[in-house]
Amino acid sequence: MLEDLSIKDFALIDNAVIELGDGFTVLSGETGAGKSLLIGALTFLLGGKSGADLVRPGASEATVSGTFTVDCGNVRNGFDADSPECEPSSACEWLLAHGITPEDGRVLVRRFVRANGKSGCFVGDTAVTRAELSAFSSFLVDIHGQHEHQNLMKVSEHRKYLDAYAGISGRVAEFTAVYQQLAEKKRRLEQLVADSRDREQRIELLSFAVNEISSANISRGEDEELLEEETRLSSFEKLYSDVSAVEAILGGSDDSDGVVSSLKKARAFASHSASFDKALGALSQRIDSVFYELGDIADEVSSYLRGLVFDPSRLEQVQERQQLLSSLKRKYASSPSAPLDEVLSYLEEARAKLDDLDGNSASQDSLRGEISELEGRVYSEAKALSSLRKEAAARMSAAVVSVLSKLGMASARFKVDVRDKAETETMQRVGAYGMDDVEFMICANPGQPMQPLSKIASGGELSRVMLSLKTILAGSDSVGTMVFDEIDTGIGGEVALSIGEHLRKLAAGRQVLCITHLASIAVYADNQIKISKGVADGMTKTSAVPIDGETRVSEIARMLSGDSDSSASLEHARAMLSRFRDGTVA
Repeated sequence: MLEDLSIKDFALIDNAVIELGDGFTVLSGETGAGKSLLIGALTFLLGGKSGADLVRPGASEATVSGTFTVDCGNVRNGFDADSPECEPSSACEWLLAHGITPEDGRVLVRRFVRANGKSGCFVGDTAVTRAELSAFSSFLVDIHGQHEHQNLMKVSEHRKYLDAYAGISGRVAEFTAVYQQLAEKKRRLEQLVADSRDREQRIELLSFAVNEISSANISRGEDEELLEEETRLSSFEKLYSDVSAVEAILGGSDDSDGVVSSLKKARAFASHSASFDKALGALSQRIDSVFYELGDIADEVSSYLRGLVFDPSRLEQVQERQQLLSSLKRKYASSPSAPLDEVLSYLEEARAKLDDLDGNSASQDSLRGEISELEGRVYSEAKALSSLRKEAAARMSAAVVSVLSKLGMASARFKVDVRDKAETETMQRVGAYGMDDVEFMICANPGQPMQPLSKIASGGELSRVMLSLKTILAGSDSVGTMVFDEIDTGIGGEVALSIGEHLRKLAAGRQVLCITHLASIAVYADNQIKISKGVADGMTKTSAVPIDGETRVSEIARMLSGDSDSSASLEHARAMLSRFRDGTVA
């Protein structure tokens, strides 16, 4: 149950804190006062879409929070909170799975969105994603808005209502997962069969590529090494001339004109000078270091020069190898200038494809066996689901008729029609949700044939059918709060009184919140909240205030006639409240 709702800077609501009781609560107010803003704020809190447009003009952040009571006595035996495969089936199990402990059976849910569009969600002190918040709130609140009337017009949605009533939604989801596995394996088999048609040609092409690349004995980075060697061999004369010049300048110990020989003399003088002045000791050591370093360099240059030999045949080999690698790149890499690694990667991929093609027949046989086993499972489970649906459809039809009779449609007939999907001469057709097509049929007036609900129902009839469905489905879940946004669409008079009485009875076992324009519904409520809009400090603001006593009488009078001050309207309002609230004025 939702105990309280706190809204700050959300759309036109600057600051509102609403205490909500159990039972039946009505939200009323003039058209345009902002009643739907309250439902919008609650929807946002429960994981609905967010955006910067929800922030009240001039504010930096919109925040909505609510305190929910949670019954933690309904944890299933064997539920493993640490297992990702064990899906929670109640709010308490969800909290356990996320390591959140309610305080005194209560949990605070908070959500905010900033003017820059950034938003956040919290359950207790734990930050959660929007998807996680939606999953948790689905155990707490069921919001019925006018868009759900449109769902009744979609035949594809009818199966979902029936599955929920039959209690097989989870089983259907498991069936769908197996069906998708079957579909994927069939697609894979089709691909293998298609591949086998040009298998020989592909094997020939891939084998040629593997042999051509393998016989080249390529090594990684070889192309770069060959480029360096080719540059060295083709520039031999210039290279030999430059290195010879370096050797001549450095000179050796026997060359009196070389740098090394000159440093040797300088070293002797420096060492001798240091014996007279210790301050020159460090300088002498540095000259020593330079002398030895240049001596090593001179030796290495001479050694390099002695080994530098021009080999025309090697240059020819290198250039031929480069041409071979360039040819392989043109065939198996993205371009002739691409890294040689691309050719080696192509080789690995070609070998893997050859392995797949070699195992094509074995793979096909294996897949056919798996497909046969899955088809058996899918067909068997589809028949079981169909049997459960047909059994539940009869009960659901009777239950909806029973509720409709209490909502001013005593002559209505309603049927949940479960038909087998179209089949071929050799096979029963099975889809992702089983072998059934489900459609709601209705006859609202005596003497008329049953027809699809989507074709004949009026707005008022749709409202009552939806309320009937919500009523019978309420007994199969643990959601503690039901919200109806303008359930009174297309109805009035005695029908409205029937709906009001029905909502009050529905609220005997859970919290029911309802936005309505009709006094005939509002008089049945245990609690009433008035939504109003006004201007303060140049800003339009929406407020929500619980009303009782004469204030409520005045609001009911306004809802009756549009005039909250007329003595006749006030007297009528008192009479209705007295009659329909068990003789007391709330």
